[in-house]
Amino acid sequence: MAHLEKKDLYSLEKYAEIREEYRNKVMAHKKNRRLALNPHAAIYFEDKLTMQYQVQEMLRIEKIFESEGIQEELDVYNPLIPDGTNWKATFMIEYEKVEERKRALEKLIGIEKSIWVKIEDSEKIYAIANEDLSRENDEKTASVHFLRFELTKNMCADAKVGLPIVFGIDHPLFKTEVIVPPEIQQSLIKDLA
Repeated sequence: MAHLEKKDLYSLEKYAEIREEYRNKVMAHKKNRRLALNPHAAIYFEDKLTMQYQVQEMLRIEKIFESEGIQEELDVYNPLIPDGTNWKATFMIEYEKVEERKRALEKLIGIEKSIWVKIEDSEKIYAIANEDLSRENDEKTASVHFLRFELTKNMCADAKVGLPIVFGIDHPLFKTEVIVPPEIQQSLIKDLA
């Protein structure tokens, strides 16, 4: 999947005009890119459209209109666009109550290293997590992690023909396994070359 370039972006003025309509389009798209692993953990799969939205919002909020600043934003978000042999995602640990979330994050150190995918009966492929920087310390993990799932050629082919995609977590306190629903699977297949 091609990376975003400056020519793919709207000017601040144009984006202001179309923002509500564009946001609605992106939110509808994202419905088929969120996989709940359990009531407190979800994977949000990124792609070119989700990253374009993120860049557009950052440019709007920061009022960035100079070429150098725009390129800096593209350089930050382009690595989160899948390249045809992988899925890239944001993993979130979600608790409404701050204290409950804090206690969970203290117990879930290392969770990002225990998230995996398999296609039907293939070997599990564990996510490559937080390539930009570490998001945990000796006391707790973060509630947000960035993941990359590098697939084999056979896994890509199997996903494309509709074999079941399964994501899971092997963390001892957060074990789970979820078969990807058809509408999400169709969206993920589009990320593969």
